[in-house]
This record gives sequence, C-alpha cells and structure tokens, in this order.
Amino acid sequence: MAETSFCQDVPGGARYLPIAEHGLIGDLRSVALVGTNGTIDWYCCPSFDSPSVFGSILDAERGGCFELAATVPAKTKQFYFPDTNVLITRFFTEDGVGEVQDFMPITGETGSEAERHRLIRRVLCVRGSIPFRTRVAPRFGYGAEPHTLRLAGDVAVFESEKLSLGLTATVPLEVHGPDARADFKLGEGEAAVFALDQLGAEVAPRRCPHMEAEEQFCATVAYWRRWLSASKYRGRWREQVHRSALTLKLLTYAPSGAIVAAPTTSLPEQLGGERNWDYRYVWVRDAAFCVYALLRLGFTGEAKAFMEFVTRHVSPGDSKPSGPLQIMYGIDGRTDLAERELAHLEGHHGSAPVRVGNSAAEQLQLDIYGALIDSIYLYDKWAEPISSDQWDDVCELVYWVCEHWDQPDEGVWETRGGRKNFLYSRLMCWVAIERAIRMANRRGLPADLIRWRECRDSIYRRIHSRGWSETRQAFVQHEGSDVLDAAVLMMPLSKFIAPTDPKWLSTLDALTNDLVSDSLVYRYDPQASPDGLRGDEGTFSICSFWYVEAMVHAGRVDEARLAFEKMLTYANHLGLYAEEISQTGEQQGNFPQAFTHLALISAAFNLDRALG
Repeated sequence: MAETSFCQDVPGGARYLPIAEHGLIGDLRSVALVGTNGTIDWYCCPSFDSPSVFGSILDAERGGCFELAATVPAKTKQFYFPDTNVLITRFFTEDGVGEVQDFMPITGETGSEAERHRLIRRVLCVRGSIPFRTRVAPRFGYGAEPHTLRLAGDVAVFESEKLSLGLTATVPLEVHGPDARADFKLGEGEAAVFALDQLGAEVAPRRCPHMEAEEQFCATVAYWRRWLSASKYRGRWREQVHRSALTLKLLTYAPSGAIVAAPTTSLPEQLGGERNWDYRYVWVRDAAFCVYALLRLGFTGEAKAFMEFVTRHVSPGDSKPSGPLQIMYGIDGRTDLAERELAHLEGHHGSAPVRVGNSAAEQLQLDIYGALIDSIYLYDKWAEPISSDQWDDVCELVYWVCEHWDQPDEGVWETRGGRKNFLYSRLMCWVAIERAIRMANRRGLPADLIRWRECRDSIYRRIHSRGWSETRQAFVQHEGSDVLDAAVLMMPLSKFIAPTDPKWLSTLDALTNDLVSDSLVYRYDPQASPDGLRGDEGTFSICSFWYVEAMVHAGRVDEARLAFEKMLTYANHLGLYAEEISQTGEQQGNFPQAFTHLALISAAFNLDRALG
C-alpha cells in the first residue's frame, strides 16, 4: 500500500500541483523543480537526462519527493532572489513567517564532477515561530529501483544499485522505512539546513553546517549576478528578458555547451492525452534561436560553447539513413535516444504514457539544415569567423540540401501521421542555401555559387507556386492543402518575403483569424491536418512570440505590443513558460521550455527596437 504523503495535500485536495506552480534551480548539470508547497517533485541526478530521483510530478505515489513545509495551515509565495536562480518559498502562518531558500551551488563551469550535485535547502523563521516537517523520499531509476537507507553518524545515506545520495541536516533525522524524516520548530531568527549530495568514490558524506550553507548561498548568488551582469539588454522588458536568460543558462549542460529543450519529460500537452514527450535533449533546430538570443544579449561565451557542441557532434559525417543529420542529440552528443514507455508511472494527473527517449530522433526534418546553417552564419557575422574546416562542413550540408530539398518529411512539429511536403521545411532549405551564399560572398569563400543560386531560386519559386492557396489567400502548411500553420510566421523573420508584401499581409490576417486567440497562437488545427495522435493541444507559446515579431515587421507595432503584453500575463508567477497554454490559461507540456524563452528574448528585442 502506498504511503500517504503530505506533499499531495495541495489546494483543492488534488494529488498534483499544476505545472505552473513550480520554480527551477540548477547547477548547469541538472535541475530541480520546486513546488509552491515547498516540495521538490522533479530532480534527475547527476545530469538532465539521468533517471529521476524525485519524480512525483509524474506519479504522486511512486515518483519520490523531497517535502519541506510548515506543518500548520499556511499561505505560500515564491520568488527568485533578485538577479539569481536562487529560489525562495515563503510560508505565512498565523504565528509567523518562514521561508525555504533552495539552490544548487556552482563551483565553476569546468572541473571535477566530484564537486557537483549538491542541493541545499535552508529554512528560516523570519517572524514569530513555525513548526516544520521534512520528508526525503527518493525513488531511484524513475521509481523502479529499490534502495536502502542507513544513518551514518548524522548523515542519512540512500543507496541504490547505480546511485547513492547523502542527506545531512542541522536537525535530528529519523528513518521511516525507505525515507528520512524530521519534525522541528523554529523561532524568529533560527534556521535549519538540509543538504543532499551525490556520493561516489571521490565524494564521501559530509555535513553542511550553518556557516558553510551561508558561504555557499553567498557564492551562488554572486555567481548568478556576475553572469547576468554581462547582459547588454537595456530595453523596456529587462526583468522578463533577464529571467528568460537566467532560465536558458539553467538549461545549459556546462561540460558540453549543450542546451536542452526542457528539463522534464512527459508533462502533458493535454491532461489525459498521449502527447507526452521527453525534451531533455538538444534539438538542432534550436541552434539558430540559441545563437541569436545569446549573442543579442551579449553572452558570447555561451554562444561559443553551443557552437563548439555543434561542431563536435552535429556534422555531415554523422550519417543517417534519411540524410546526413540527426535532428536531436543527447547532452553529451550521443545519437542513441531510443524511446520507451514507463508503464509503472501513472503520469502527471494520470496522463499516461510516461516516455523516456524520443523516437523523433529518427525522423527526417529538412528544416534543421536551415536552422543549423543560419546559426553558423550568425556566429560568423557577430562573434568570430568560422574555420576552414567548418566551412567545408557547411558546403557539404548545402550540397546535400540541393539534392534532397524537394522530398517529403515529418516537418518541424514532428508529426507522426506520415511525411508531407511541408512549406516550413522548404523555407528552411532556402535559408540554408541563402545563408551559405551570404557567407561565401562576404568572406570570399570557395563555393559552387551558380548551382547554389539555381537551387535557392527553385525553392523560392516552388514555395510561391505550390505553397500559396488562392482559396485561403495565404501560404499554407503543406503542398496540396488549404490548412494553415503558424510555422509560416517565420517567412518574414527569415527574410524570405518582405514583411509588407501583400501576399504576406494576407497570410498574417488569415493566421490571425484562424489560429490566434487573445494573442495566443495554435500551431495548426489537428482536426483539419491529422498528425497521427489523439486529442487536442493548447496554444504554442513560441508561435505566440513569433506572431509578435511578425506584426512588428509588418508595421503593426501597437498590435504587437498589446499581444506581447498579453503574452506576459500567461507566464507563471516567476516569469517561466511551459511549451503550451491551455484554453483556461494553464501551462501545459514540458517546463520550462527553452524555445519559448528564446522567442521571448527575440520578440522583446525587436519590439523594443521598433518602439525606439
């Protein structure tokens, strides 16, 4: 029988907090999600794509969690320590006010892994007195691997076959079966510290006294503030842009420079639906958006690290049956991302299946070539010139695109309903060739420009002839259809078409009428364009920010600003966004999503510039 846990006692008697009711902490290797009730219900150790240790966000009973909260009725509020990724959850009770400070120390972006993976939770009573309780209940291997618990002095050691964790506390711990617990009361000015460490051959259990916790708190605050001080953004939406930048940094895997699409798996795009995917990997299509956003803000080091990841792992030599590139990679560059279902987990709010791995890695998605070469073009233009070897790789990619651009693929949205001739895929093949031509001309690099121009122009004419619907007076999702798709918002943003071209303005109006709801944008209508999956989904947040940019470029600046301001109201209490937003304004899908925050930065930058 599953043990009842007070972390399940959330408002309304629900077993799960809403996705939006979470904050994020991390150490550039992994992250933890901390609920507004003080519970850590998602944490993978030692890296983003490791099996979960705390996973109650996917199964309230079997997933495991780290509870820390007042034991009396309390209202809670959550915020970030200014200009940092140190999270504070406050508890307001009848007899006092307390807070939990959650952070993962960062000792540097390089160095021994043995120095990593410490999670510190410091709880303080700032007014009156409050009784607290903690329950540390890891469930290793996505809740499937058993573990033992023993007290080694004042350290609780959780041991499973593949991973061991050590918990130290400044209050007495008790063993309750597989879990460690503590009940304690704090008076005004008093504090308690809990530290969870990954153990191994080089890392033995060690205590975290109050002085050390204070030192690591100050060092972590200093790290984040020092990092953020490199930002060059001084625009109107500085707070939102900087929160997005801090979030993107949290989603960075420092050893390789990779940026994961999101730190979670299987958070549903629709409650009760099957659109549940693992996003803890690196998507090639994010490359251009990452480089653009990071360089715009002045974070050249992060852009360079990401480009080095691309150079090492994403190359024409990575041969696949469908073409030379795989669409996504592991954070260490691995290509085997086999998808499987974890049938023993019920899913968030019962939204099964829970998946790990992602079989979309085997799809053909032609748009990634444009995204990749565009990122190389941007880096070459704004950061530093690419090398001769990198140019050789670009040429090989362009030659491949020239041979294969006209074949059907699964498209940018990774549909599982069969390959089609998607307009967005054609568009990004055009981008791949056009950006390579720009680089060759600007730097005098060797290239078969006659062939490249002929192919580029063929794609241009194909899009205008077969991607345009006279019936809809709009560019459409794929050839032979009248279905609209928000991906075409990238047409003016990629400089394929003038933002005031009559055909584009007509398309923008059609998209507004069919896919926009209160500034929120749906990707497409799955009923009109079946994608091989059951159920519906919410509006796609990245598309909503693309919509803002498209209106900016079309000269509809006032409309763009209103849509942007509305979009900001859909963020959670910390300024974070999941992948989608539901009909009632709830966050849906994996959380937080890098793509959305990249698009927010780009939209804010361009809107701010248009406003002057």
